[in-house]
Amino acid sequence: MATTLSFDISSEYSNLHSRFPNHKKGAPLIGITGNFSDGNLTLAPGYYQSVIQAGGVPLIIPPYEDMQLLLNMLDSLDGILLSGGGDINPLFLDEEPKPGLHSINPYRDRQELMLVRLAANRQIPILGICRGIQIMNAALGGSLYQDIYSETDGTLLKHSQDMDRAFASHTVDIAADSLLHRIMRTEKLPVNSFHHQAVKSPAPGFRVSATAPDGVIEAIESTEYKSMLGVQWHPECFLLNHDKCMMPLFGWLIKEAESFREAKRIHKRLLTLDTHCDTPMFFDRNINFAARDPQIKVDLHKMTEGRQDATIMVAYLPQKERTEEALLAATAKADQLLDEIERMAAMNCTAVDIAYTPADLFRLKRDGKKAIMLGIENGYAIGKDLNNVERFRKRGVVYMTLCHNGNNDICGSARYNDENLGVSEFGEQVIKEMNRVGMVVDLSHAGERTFYETLEISPLPPVCSHSSCRSLCNHPRNLTDEQLKAIARKGGTVQICLYSGFLHSSREATICDAVEHLHHAVNIMGIDHVGIGSDFDGDGGIIGCNDSSELINFTRRLLFERYSEQDIQKIWGGNFLRIMEEVQKQAGR
Repeated sequence: MATTLSFDISSEYSNLHSRFPNHKKGAPLIGITGNFSDGNLTLAPGYYQSVIQAGGVPLIIPPYEDMQLLLNMLDSLDGILLSGGGDINPLFLDEEPKPGLHSINPYRDRQELMLVRLAANRQIPILGICRGIQIMNAALGGSLYQDIYSETDGTLLKHSQDMDRAFASHTVDIAADSLLHRIMRTEKLPVNSFHHQAVKSPAPGFRVSATAPDGVIEAIESTEYKSMLGVQWHPECFLLNHDKCMMPLFGWLIKEAESFREAKRIHKRLLTLDTHCDTPMFFDRNINFAARDPQIKVDLHKMTEGRQDATIMVAYLPQKERTEEALLAATAKADQLLDEIERMAAMNCTAVDIAYTPADLFRLKRDGKKAIMLGIENGYAIGKDLNNVERFRKRGVVYMTLCHNGNNDICGSARYNDENLGVSEFGEQVIKEMNRVGMVVDLSHAGERTFYETLEISPLPPVCSHSSCRSLCNHPRNLTDEQLKAIARKGGTVQICLYSGFLHSSREATICDAVEHLHHAVNIMGIDHVGIGSDFDGDGGIIGCNDSSELINFTRRLLFERYSEQDIQKIWGGNFLRIMEEVQKQAGR
């Protein structure tokens, strides 16, 4: 009878760093996939020797498929090296085997395809070598040649060499604008080559960064500012001949793993709050917040993968007619959406809860739960009934934007405001009532006149929960430098929005554009007045930071730009929560 061993692999991995006393403190832990064949698990020494030489701690990953064990292991790893080996089973790629196919190992294939997808979701740095580039590409949606010799036209180089693996056998051409070029610092590189399968077309979010003279793809890399790179040759073999020419590749992996490890450490120590998401807009599409739902950008899985602690979900009301009937309908809709957020949290109460104060957020983080705060986007929700402000506050709403894309009874909007309307008489009452009951005034979407009049009316600091800088992207929703200075003088904060149209006017925006807007806001306002409001599920999401699972990438960019841990704490909600605490304290709540 077979025996099954059961143990907590997370505790096993948590002590691994202490088992390498001669290695530098805090060295990243690199998982290397083992080559399983003929009942044996093997690993060529070049792989782990290269990792050690580059400054990492190597760990061999056997081909087991237990999902929980894999997840526990991935939580401990700082980087992954996908090693070489046999052919990939074409059935896993929805293909039938072709005559040129060699030996396959379905156990290894199944696990590694799953491993890559899970690791990519968690933004773990990955270097794929030979078979590893193929596994990475196939797992993420690219296509492969089962056999380049029978499936391509023209004369090919000999890619499956008989010579010593420690020596180069041909050259590759490296794209001058690629990550690989920055690593290797050359456009033509002598490599070794031992394969007959290869990448046919790169996966979505990847590009070709090197080719052989015959056109065979020799390297691919992420186009989404992610630490994923694959090479078709065997760089680890050169070290066995005391040739360090390929060590920059392993140095890149270790450097990325160190950055990822530091970002994980920061996320463990600090509270990470995204101040604006519109996920409730998808409640009518039968979403599953407990699953990794492809319909939405914020769910429990993605928040966990991106190590995000909290988000402010808003009940969004598009601006419609201002008749008595329409206003009553808007109020009812806001209540319905808030009910649905609360219901969603209750259905997942072991993993998430509603937070009403900054103290609640920190308590939930200590308890290992995700937190959701409630917001309202568009003061249209209160209609003309001032009592609704206190009623919404009592049910947990922490902020409300005065308007959205269109004027309402409170104020003039940044859009469709040809008359340059400011705060109405009723709007002044609303702002003062929000101050009284402890609800933060949110000026995102407000017109300039509304913006400045609100600063005069409100003695308490307002926020812009999801806005960006107009001097970098000329959009009426963005804030001028004078507005940035004015809200900073008032003690408020501006949370940079991750919506492409607010970050760049002529192309799809990237995480670098968002960081540039943050830099600009810091330069104008100071580090105490900035943060991040993603606008996920409300058209927010950019290349490199497209959903909650990728928020840790933003932290890594901040580290790259030499922001301190204290700065990052302020950016990831500290500044915003300071204001929320002040507003709630002034209200005596």
